[in-house]
Formats: sequence, C-alpha cells, structure tokens
Amino acid sequence: MAAPRNSSPLVGEQDLITTLLGFRYDPEGFVRYAFPWGVKGTPLERVEGPRTWQIDEFKRIADHLQTDIEKARIGLPGSPLYLAISSGRGIGKSAWLSMLDMWVASCWIGSTTIVTANTETQLRSRTMAELGKWQVMSINRHWFEKSSMSMRPTKWFADLVEQQLKMDTQYYYVDAQSWSAENPDAFAGAHSQIGMMVQFDEASGIPDPIWQVTEGFFTDMAPLRLWLTISNPRRNTGRFFDCFHKDRAFWDARYVDSRTVEGVDKNVYQRIADKYGEDSDTTRVEVKGQFPRTGSNQFIGREVVSYAAERELVPDDGAPLTMGIDVARFGDDESVFRFRRGRDARTIKPMRFRGKNTMDLATEAATAIERLKPDAVFVDGGGVGGGVVDRLKMLGYRVIEVQSGEKARDEEKYLNRRAEMWGEMRDWLMHGCIDNEESLIDDLTGPEYALHLKGQIKLESKDAMKKRGLASPDDGDALALTFAEPVSRMDAATARRMNRMRNMVADSEYDIFAST
Repeated sequence: MAAPRNSSPLVGEQDLITTLLGFRYDPEGFVRYAFPWGVKGTPLERVEGPRTWQIDEFKRIADHLQTDIEKARIGLPGSPLYLAISSGRGIGKSAWLSMLDMWVASCWIGSTTIVTANTETQLRSRTMAELGKWQVMSINRHWFEKSSMSMRPTKWFADLVEQQLKMDTQYYYVDAQSWSAENPDAFAGAHSQIGMMVQFDEASGIPDPIWQVTEGFFTDMAPLRLWLTISNPRRNTGRFFDCFHKDRAFWDARYVDSRTVEGVDKNVYQRIADKYGEDSDTTRVEVKGQFPRTGSNQFIGREVVSYAAERELVPDDGAPLTMGIDVARFGDDESVFRFRRGRDARTIKPMRFRGKNTMDLATEAATAIERLKPDAVFVDGGGVGGGVVDRLKMLGYRVIEVQSGEKARDEEKYLNRRAEMWGEMRDWLMHGCIDNEESLIDDLTGPEYALHLKGQIKLESKDAMKKRGLASPDDGDALALTFAEPVSRMDAATARRMNRMRNMVADSEYDIFAST
C-alpha cells in the first residue's frame, strides 16, 4: 500500500531528514514513501507502486547493504555491488534509475552519483529528463535544483547540511557525464567517502575504455558503492556482454522479458515474436532481453566463432599452409602472424610483436618462413606494411602484398579486398577450427558492416572500431589475410629454387653492406 501523505509539510526539515535517513538501507521503502503512488491529480494516480522487477532489484540492493552491515559487525570490509540488467524494450529502465537517484541523494546525504548513457543526446533527453520527472514528484523535491545535466542541493539545503549535520557538500550531486572513447580519462568522478553510485543507461553502447576508468571510482571504502548497468542487449561483444558471460562471477546479472512486466501492452511484444519467430534475434533483443546470436550490424556472429573455437580438430595435412602478416600501424597495435592449413588454424600458434620496426619484423617473418615453410605468405601492404614486403622480397622470399582497399575479385558482392577476405573467412568458420582465445574471438566478432550504394558489403575500418572503443582487430585481420588468394601446395622444385635465390641474395647483401 502507498504510504500516507500529509497535506501539510512535515514539522521542520530536521524531521524530514531524519525520516528519509531511516530508509538508508531500504530503497523500496523510500520509493513507496517519497512518491505519490495512487494520489489523484499526479502522474502516479493510477499506479499503486513500483513494478515487480523494480522491487526485486531494490531488494537485491537492500540485501547487499545488509550483508555489508553483518560483515562490519565481525570486522570485515564491505564490497561494491555490481548489478547488471539486460532487458527488452519499454520496461521502465530510466524510471528505475531515477528512483534510485532520488534515494541515494535523499538518504545518503553528501553522496556522489555519476550517470551516463551510450550517447549524450540520450543522456540529456531521456535519462536526465526522466530524473526531472521523479524529482518534481518527490516529497523532498525542494532540497534539490535540477539542470539538464545535473541535480544538486539548493544553497539553503547545502548550508543546512553543512551547519547542522557537519557534512561536506562539495561532492554531493547527481551528475550526467558524457564520454569520449579517445580520451576515457576525461570521464572521471569524485571519490565520495559517504556513498558512490555509477549508472550506465543503455550500457551495451558504452565502450570498453569507459568501463575500465569506472572501475577506479570504487577504491574508497565508502559504506555505499553501487555500479548499475542496464541495457537493451544490442551487441554480443563488449563489457556489458561480458557481465553475463566471462565476468559473471563479478556481476549480479539478470534478464527481464518485457512480457513479464506490468503496465505494458504485452500484445505488442507478442506480435513481434509471432512476426519474427520466438527464437529470432529480433525477439531475443527487443522482447526477451537476451543477447542476439548475431549483432544487429555484426559481420560475424559470436555463435559461429564460438563453434569454431570449440570444434574438434580434424587434421588437414594435405592442404597448403598459408601465412598472414598484419603489420601494426600504431603504437598500441600489435603485428600478428597467423597460420592456416585448410580447416586448421589452431595447431600452429600465432606470433605477436609490439614496438618492432619494419626491419626487425621482417627478420622475425623470415625466421618463421624458414621454420614452417608456408606455401604462401600474404602481407598487409598498407601503411608501414609495404616496408616489410620490400625487405622480405629483398631477402629473396616470395611474398604477396595485399592492399585492403583495392578492388575485390567479386566486385558485385564486396566493396574492397578486405571485406572480401573477411567474407571468405566468415564462410570458412562454419567448418574451420580456431584457437579458443578471447582476443581472437573478440577480434572476429568486433567489426560491423554496412551496404554500400551499389549493395556491396563494406566492412568497418579499424579507425571506426577504435572510435567505438574497440581494439584494433589485428588477430582477425592476420587470419583474414590467409584468404587473400587461392593457394596450392608448393612443389619441391619450387622450394629448391627459392632456397637458391635466397642464398644468392644473402651473398650479395653481404657485399653491399660491407661496402657502406
């Protein structure tokens, strides 16, 4: 039932402060008390209380805080709560976050709340706009002043807190912060000794570097430390996806099906399921709140890659051995050598190098070629890769330079050579075998695609991926290079001829260098 509400203000602000502080460990109690549930003439006049899934989450937070209290009694430190929710559309995500904003600001006076979303537009027009609606409805709305990107205590209330409660209000606010994947350190929050809450709205679109910076927000031993991430699951890569998979030991994660939520038109969601199929990616994302098998614009689905990583290896000894060399263009990228013999890209392990110049990298490549005797070597000739190609040819090695931007062999289907190589690799993954390495899996599933004006497939560039906060897919590009051209086994006569050429080049090189 809704809590009784007085038509007149409570006697003095001290009484209201005392009352709301009583809900410090009870977010549901605060929400039921502070907002006009069922009160005629308010936006909540036809609503008796929060939705069931919202109540469940309030209880999870309360249980965590109670556990921390029990730990403190026996001398153990508390811990942050990392809460992740993946849901379908229209369940009241922003409303839930706004209720929590008001609870933390009202019951943890002096605390800091940082809110962000996948775009600044959404942050302003949806996330923070929703907070404004709930602030206006709250019993203590007069404590705060709201702008488009912030909610802070009014001057008179800040003075009251500092004078009567002897608490600093410098970091007492709810702030919306935008982010930049190129400069993640600019996304930084204060370290409150009272309470810290961080909220990621539509977390699936927030890049990895912002998640990494956020981890540092919880180093202070504040009694309240909450990190809440909620999103429609658009991608099956990235940190939000990891909350439900490889990082699930650290996150309290759950799914919410929109059809289980009160106050929504369930027929709308059922029509989606009927139209696209109960197990379609559209239904999984929009209705069930489950991650898609293939991201909306994802070129290679994670399920396909996972099967290739788990598939039992069948040796393909009769197939030619191909070697792909992706040359790093930037200081934080890696140069990668990958090897594939038919369906087997697992047996010969990749080689990775960071910070090597073209001469040194060419030497490493030459050593690998001598040891493994590949039937074809494909080198990404873009950027500094051309220097590696030239050096290897100078040493007498038969290598093939690949320019990613040149025309595809199948010009009707692919915009350029890179898209074509990735397309052939995608087809191969249906029956090929790869390493079960998270870095390779992330690389293969990271790039998105679009259709060019003439309907050709255009693969997302490395630069564009970096702007989304993803790492350069060096491993993926190295493997893709092994599909640059059809390859046949090198016969013995060709191998002997190449060895003679290398010996001749090596002798001439010695004389040349000796004369300089």
